Formats: sequence, structure tokens, C-alpha cells
Amino acid sequence: MKHLLIASLVLVALSAHAKLPAPVLDDAAKAKAAEAKAKADHGNLVAAYQLCVYQDKAASAYFKTASSTGKEVKPAVATPPCVNPGPFVPPVAAATPAPKP
Repeated sequence: MKHLLIASLVLVALSAHAKLPAPVLDDAAKAKAAEAKAKADHGNLVAAYQLCVYQDKAASAYFKTASSTGKEVKPAVATPPCVNPGPFVPPVAAATPAPKP
């Protein structure tokens, strides 16, 4: 009985979802969405930079501790330096040409 109820609810949900129209985005909404995506991407770059800094700090502390105990450890792979992405700069909207008279 439960399976029949669940199956019917799924069918109703799918049919209701199929009838929804596609969202219509105007230029302002598209620009706002592009800025939100750019801000999220920049946030990901900042998080990656912070992670890189903390990993470098942890690695240098490990190498310092290991060398003080007499172990000789070397990094297995040379890593590139951390790159600071800088402050967020919103994307510039493409200039729309003026309509011809």
C-alpha cells in the first residue's frame, strides 16, 4: 500500500514539474546572476589561497620539527607559491550598442 502511495506522489510531482514554464530572465537578472557567479568564484579562489597558506605553514612547521629531532626530510614535490587573488572586482557588463534611428 505504501509503495502505491509513494509511486502516485512521485507521478504527481513529476507531472506538476513538467508543466512549469522555463524562467524568463531579463538583462538585469542575467547581469545579477553573472555577478553572483563571479563573486562565488572569487570566494573559491580566496578559500584556495587561504588553504595554500595554511598548508605551507603546516609543512614548514613539520620540516622545522623534523630537522630539530635529527630527521632529514625533503619535500617530495616542489609546489608552486600561493597566489593571492586580491579583492573582488565585479565583472564589467558588455556595452550594448545604441539603437539606430
